Amino acid sequence: MYKIIVADDEATVREGIRDHLNWHELGFEVVGDFENGREVIQAMELLQPDVVLTDINMPFVDGLELSRFLFDHYPRTKVIILTGYDEFEYAQQALKLKVHDYILKPNTAAEIRQILIRLKAEMDEEGRKTDDLTKLKERLRESLPLARERFLNQLTSGIVREGELKDKLAYLELPIEGMHHLVAVIDVDDHGELERFYPETESELLYFAVFNISEEIMAKHNAGIVFQNNNEKTIVILSGDDAELLYDSALHVLEEINAAVQSFLKFTISIGVGDVCTGLNQLHLSHKRAASALDYRFLLGKNRVISINDIEGRAHTRVPYNKVWERKLVSGIKSGTMEEMEPNISQLMHNFKKTYLPLDRCYIHIQQVMISIMDTLDELGIHDDSLYRTDSNPLTDIYHLKTLDEVEVWLTAYCQRVSLIISEKRDHFVRVQMMKAEAYIHEHYADELISLDAVCKHVSMSKSYFSLLFKSYQSETFIGYLTKLRVEKAKEMLKHSDLKTYEIADRVGYADPQYFSLIFKKTTGMTTTEYRNKI
Repeated sequence: MYKIIVADDEATVREGIRDHLNWHELGFEVVGDFENGREVIQAMELLQPDVVLTDINMPFVDGLELSRFLFDHYPRTKVIILTGYDEFEYAQQALKLKVHDYILKPNTAAEIRQILIRLKAEMDEEGRKTDDLTKLKERLRESLPLARERFLNQLTSGIVREGELKDKLAYLELPIEGMHHLVAVIDVDDHGELERFYPETESELLYFAVFNISEEIMAKHNAGIVFQNNNEKTIVILSGDDAELLYDSALHVLEEINAAVQSFLKFTISIGVGDVCTGLNQLHLSHKRAASALDYRFLLGKNRVISINDIEGRAHTRVPYNKVWERKLVSGIKSGTMEEMEPNISQLMHNFKKTYLPLDRCYIHIQQVMISIMDTLDELGIHDDSLYRTDSNPLTDIYHLKTLDEVEVWLTAYCQRVSLIISEKRDHFVRVQMMKAEAYIHEHYADELISLDAVCKHVSMSKSYFSLLFKSYQSETFIGYLTKLRVEKAKEMLKHSDLKTYEIADRVGYADPQYFSLIFKKTTGMTTTEYRNKI
């Protein structure tokens, strides 16, 4: 129901309009009727009508002056002018004051009704548009944080045109002020650990908690803007007019954020700090440098505020990368002993830290080491699936590791598995080769020409290496083992046959019976005759 005021200095006209229309049916309610414009003006604040139906010619304040007042102070109020034919030109001036309509006198109730029906339809439509606009504004207000975050991500990525910056900052109510700016990137150190120990929704809350703490501390210092990117990282934009002061205050605030997260959330974060830049169109460069600084967590370790300026300063004095430790590690793999590999792994990681190599270069060198280890395993004929989980690949597993210390632990564990497999492979190979050698000796012990050279040739080993392994495997030398075997075979013949001593000597590989008798007595403590008589 819309509220309407009727104003006319003629009581009969005023009362006729007021009393001869079915206002409720038309959708209006008459909240007042007045003799002149001055009374209307005095009643406006109290009655707040939607429509004023006024005569143009009234004492004190006429309809035109009233229309001008309403236009200036109550622009949403609709005005309908009642005017005679002789006042028509005068009434036309009212149209310039956004008067909604006018009615010529004399008029009928039907004419007024038609105008009011049309007016109500227009006001209903305006109301719907206003409601829609209000709802749209409410939705915009609700989505404003998301719109800000999307814009800030675009701004720090360098995909916002410079001409759009000013308007968008004002539209999104983003208070980025000052001549100079600096971007910092905050990342949870144990991202994977959090996801492992907390359900997805809870881990998201923890990432948001980092953002919330950062936002509170930044607000306390009135330091700048905080938002989250698509990778759960918290991005901080700090601004100021003095570049040096901005950099120093930024480090102070970021150290406070780092300490607060550790104190309240009981886990650690690392913060990469970019360069101070001039102008918002350079903000993406500071962001890129901050992300690069955060990568140095790989070398320096977790729970740090890492400035790219500090790293660049150190990079000028860094030592060149030395691949000797890669070669020593791979060489040590072949020996299969962790005693040789562990110092090489430690030296390799130490070399990475001293050189301040970028993260991607470190990954490449570590992958080269892994490929060399795999090639070594292939050379040794080792294809053990236990080294690789079905959901894992050592060449990509390193991307989940945040620091070189973690890489060292991971690589040491991997090399331990490799060492164990190589050792088992070597033990198996030695057993197979020694059994092969043993079988060959048993088959050819009666051949007086059997020799160490012949056995080594049979098992494809050098004499020195075979002798070392054979002694370890049999606990005696090749000659000792062959002699013992020949004597045991001779004892069997003495026990189960009537062969002469010289015949037995020939059958166990001795061409000289006297030498055989000497070896037999030395081994058993008896002559062949004494041994046979004893049986």
